[in-house]
Amino acid sequence: MNGLFGVNGLLGYFVAVVLLLSVVFCLGYAAVITQKAQANNPYVIENANTLQMTSKTNAQHFKDAPKGE
Repeated sequence: MNGLFGVNGLLGYFVAVVLLLSVVFCLGYAAVITQKAQANNPYVIENANTLQMTSKTNAQHFKDAPKGE
């Protein structure tokens, strides 16, 4: 019984496929939910002329946009 329908056989392949598809579905669903939540949450770059190419202080120029915009 360890041949075709064992864990190393056809049943194992079905378990692996179902497991991988469930992980893909869960991550895809989480990505869609995150995108829907952030779609109406834009940010504004303040003082864009003072940004430098590689600077850790650039993060202070990104602000959440007010809800009215």
